[in-house]
Amino acid sequence: MNKYLQTLLFLLLCVTAANATKLKGHVYDRKTGEPMVGATVSLDKTNKATTTGLDGSFELKDVPKGIFNLRVSYIMFKTVIQEVDIEKGDNLQLKIYLEEAGKSLQEVTISTKKNASSENTARRLEQQSTQVLNVVSGKAIEISPDLTVANVIARVSGVSVERNSNGDGQYAILRGMDKRYNYTLVNGVKIPSPDNKYRYVPLDIFPSDLLDRLEVYKSLTPNMEGDAVGGAVNMVMKDAPDRLTVNANIAAGYSQLFIDRKFMSYDYSGINYKSPSEIHGKSYQATQNDFSKGTLSYALKHPVPNVVGSLTLGQRFFDNKLGVLVAGSYQNTYRGSNSVFYNSQVVSTDKFASITSRSDRLYSEQQKRYGLFSKVDYVIDSRNKLSLFNTYVNLTNIQVRDEISTNFSTNYEPEKGNAQLSYSTRSRLTEQQIYNGMLRGDHKLFDDKLKIQWSAVYSSAENEVPDNTTISLNGVRENFINRPTFLTNGTSLTHRWERNTDEDKAGYLDLTYTAPVAGVNVDFSAGGLYRDKQRSSFYNNYALTAANPDLQYGKDFQNYTDLSFNVTNPTGAVNNPLTYDASEKISAGYGMFKFTTKTVQVVGGARVEHTDQGYNMLFPQGEPRPQGSQVYTDVLPSLTLKYFLTDKEQLHASYFRSVNRPGFYEIVPSKIVNEEYEERGNPDLKRAIADNFDLRYELFPSASTQLLVGGFYKTIKDPIEYIFKPDATRGQDIYYTPGNFGTAHNYGLELDFIKFFNKFGVKANYTYTHSRITTPKSSRYIDANGNPQLESVNQTRPLYGQSEHIANVSLLYKDTKKGWDAQLATSYTGPRINTVSQFLDNDLWQKGFIQMDASAEKRFKSGISVFVKAGNLLNTPNKLFIKGTNAANANVEGIDESNGHTLIRSDYYKQTYLIGVRYKL
Repeated sequence: MNKYLQTLLFLLLCVTAANATKLKGHVYDRKTGEPMVGATVSLDKTNKATTTGLDGSFELKDVPKGIFNLRVSYIMFKTVIQEVDIEKGDNLQLKIYLEEAGKSLQEVTISTKKNASSENTARRLEQQSTQVLNVVSGKAIEISPDLTVANVIARVSGVSVERNSNGDGQYAILRGMDKRYNYTLVNGVKIPSPDNKYRYVPLDIFPSDLLDRLEVYKSLTPNMEGDAVGGAVNMVMKDAPDRLTVNANIAAGYSQLFIDRKFMSYDYSGINYKSPSEIHGKSYQATQNDFSKGTLSYALKHPVPNVVGSLTLGQRFFDNKLGVLVAGSYQNTYRGSNSVFYNSQVVSTDKFASITSRSDRLYSEQQKRYGLFSKVDYVIDSRNKLSLFNTYVNLTNIQVRDEISTNFSTNYEPEKGNAQLSYSTRSRLTEQQIYNGMLRGDHKLFDDKLKIQWSAVYSSAENEVPDNTTISLNGVRENFINRPTFLTNGTSLTHRWERNTDEDKAGYLDLTYTAPVAGVNVDFSAGGLYRDKQRSSFYNNYALTAANPDLQYGKDFQNYTDLSFNVTNPTGAVNNPLTYDASEKISAGYGMFKFTTKTVQVVGGARVEHTDQGYNMLFPQGEPRPQGSQVYTDVLPSLTLKYFLTDKEQLHASYFRSVNRPGFYEIVPSKIVNEEYEERGNPDLKRAIADNFDLRYELFPSASTQLLVGGFYKTIKDPIEYIFKPDATRGQDIYYTPGNFGTAHNYGLELDFIKFFNKFGVKANYTYTHSRITTPKSSRYIDANGNPQLESVNQTRPLYGQSEHIANVSLLYKDTKKGWDAQLATSYTGPRINTVSQFLDNDLWQKGFIQMDASAEKRFKSGISVFVKAGNLLNTPNKLFIKGTNAANANVEGIDESNGHTLIRSDYYKQTYLIGVRYKL
């Protein structure tokens, strides 16, 4: 009997399986065509139900054959009930479109803004943009592993980043063009830089959770400022919502580096932000008592956990006329690196550099990052609106660099374990801050034919490094003794103050009038800007020596605070070329037209920019050009064409001319001695002028899917690069200075792909870049008499900072029904020049590297979610090398000359971990 029952059950299962099939399909918004993510799909009279994935797709498995009602529902949309006949076989594919619900619900929908930070919105902006554009949505930023804008932008095609001393991204390099060739916007308005030397803005100062989205413009139109060759970065901050919004998160974490070793700190609470000469007068005779002892009081301990948090509040009032949003972010993190650095020089008889010393450095850095943003907008009526924006960001770095150096050029006996050593510790507090305030008006006149937008802007940027303290001791190592002897003989102590402030006052005006021409509506636009930038720079330095030169560390004193010092320059060194004032006045105007037909969109016009830039050295120190100015006018034409192949694919072509202006620091004829070389300004430095061409194929088969394939070509006249030059007045001495070098060329290919497969998705991009610039180099040769000589030769090389290959791949997982988001993000940056050498074939290169990060988030029905973020999972180091080897380096301790390269520097940062809680209303 059991055999009959088993046979009957087997036949029943076979019949059921034979009559079961799959039901697949996609759900779309009928109005916008966007996939509906998280819609509920169920089959009546069965237990079959699911939710749609990231691409709007769904799949019901093991559906019995027959005729059923398929029910599709989504909040604030009409439920669709569709009869499906599953008699026709397997893999039935459906397309279902949802419409917004009835009047009462539709009123709610209308009063709620489209989610401007969504992935679908980002793709739509890329498709509709006049410029060649890439967008990172606020949602993508939120669930990514990244905490700062600098790390977020590294995920964009064609973008690599220059990293700071703790391994985080700091500056963006767009399309192989160094950071100097880009500019940064906040809500479409250019902001000044707190950098003490250059124009470019350090993007690590901006917390990423203040952004609604990040836009990277790779082409310019006449209504955009014209000083970008690589492109422009626009940070669109959070917008005032149409209903009550509360978004808060708090997280804590740790760096693996400080699990493995202790964090070195100092007491910065007593630092004077002004030097003694500023407090007491220029003729004041400073003593040791005028300097805080806290900068020499060091402690080793494991730091407290990293803390990261943000809060956003928004609401509309008075029948939705008044919108208010306030957002704040706070990050307190402990980072650092373990570094090995080899100093090198090219001697008279060698082609490649020989190593002169090795420095083992431990960096410990506390970062306090603050961000505040507010927006208030008032809708006067349907044609008039006023908006007030305020942005403030602050990054305070408290860093200690602990260093021990081994000298290989004097009394070095590796077989005996003897060497001359030096030990130095630097304590440095750096505070950078940016403020931007903008009042904007939007108006429509003459039945909306004339649109007027105006903006009044005030911005400031400050960089302050008070009482930067470095102390150095000399010593010897004998017979491999692990505890070297250090004496105060030759001890040096410096206290340095640096400060610079940029202040911008600007006005913008844009007019657009729409008129029919030959049956096509044409937008005629005109406008301009005026900006007055004022910069002040201050520098002062005090040098001290030990009062007793015969004290031994560990025996006669245990702490630096026990020592007595004499000030060798008691009035300081404020009388130096780095104390100066500078100004820049930019006036610009443009004319532009735009029209769109069924098959093409054309945007063209020209921009005229007038520049008046100058400086005034307050203490010229015999410099023959204590004042200087550069005045010039540029005409910058532009043309953009779009050809619509279908409603989902298009060809996008553009041409624009742009400029790159020198920074203030670069044209002031100053001289400053850094730790490893002297740096000088160049008052004869000219602006660079570039012609830029783009062509991109763009495919948007759905709102969350895209394929972008493009190429670009740039010709840069008088590109600005930094090189080492010999000082003809001082023999073998060299200095680092900017210059203009002929004409450079840069071209490349970009691929960008996004695709979702139900719960899984992939974001991938790849960029190939090839650039060439020719600069003079010194080459050594042996003359007929056997004597080493120098000759000047030209060398063609890539542009500084340009990587030939850049790639990003992110694997995504999203389960809207269970509330899961996860991401594994990997990026690759190919080799690139880090420092341009004076000598032929001795440039310092950064080794190509792969970095991997991950994040995950679990949402609950209460609006609470838990998230984790992990960075630098592979412990990817930063390594610098010279392409070549020197036999003289054979006995250097720890030297790596594998693959025909000489390793000059390596920095290891270790992994970082973060876990937190988020709440959304």
